[in-house]
Amino acid sequence: MNCKIFAEIGSNWEGSVTVGKKIIQECKDAGAYAVKFQMWRATDLYSKDHPNWKEIKKSELTFKKALELKKFADKIGINFVCSAFYPEAVDFLESIKVKEYKIASRTCLLKDPYSKETLELISKTKKTVFISMGMGGSKKQINKIFRKNKKKFCYCISDYPLEFSKIDWKKAIKLDGFSDHTIGITSSIVFATLKNLKNSKNIMIEKHIKLKNSKGPDASTSITVDELSKLISHIKLIEKSKLN
Repeated sequence: MNCKIFAEIGSNWEGSVTVGKKIIQECKDAGAYAVKFQMWRATDLYSKDHPNWKEIKKSELTFKKALELKKFADKIGINFVCSAFYPEAVDFLESIKVKEYKIASRTCLLKDPYSKETLELISKTKKTVFISMGMGGSKKQINKIFRKNKKKFCYCISDYPLEFSKIDWKKAIKLDGFSDHTIGITSSIVFATLKNLKNSKNIMIEKHIKLKNSKGPDASTSITVDELSKLISHIKLIEKSKLN
């Protein structure tokens, strides 16, 4: 596929390696290009008074769990991508040989502890970075940090869920990818269609994915693996069609 689908697991693995492996396998079966996890420390980003603190802490991705999930992804042949939120996470991800990095919207604000140090360390890898800036931040500064990396910026509005009517399609199709937080798969299909009309190459779509019984904080704005499979089938049809 010309369009790479990043299956964002987020907190939907619920801190369980068994659940994580199940989602990875089902995303592979559905045809996703990559599964994406997030490596952060709960105490860096959240207060213990947060209403979802127990779930947040439980879904913290440790080095041990990440290694097991990465090995499984490698075994079945799906790319393992991660957003890193602190410098030691980058060192670890390099040690397990991740191929690409996703840069989260909140990290681009450079307001979280260690954000700038983390981005500068990722830049030194010279690997491809997929960047969402839905919360704002300085694109000029982000471009400067990643001046030696291959960069792909994603259209993103950090509403959970995002209303379809808020999408500015003229802006969206100027970017390389779409970090889609709408309910369902319609917005992703529209993006893929518009990019196909422009003969765009190597685009990406990021979508939060869950199992049918997922209960994590991200579950309400995620699509099921069955919906992911339908999305990929639609995009394959779009790519085979002569729309222009």
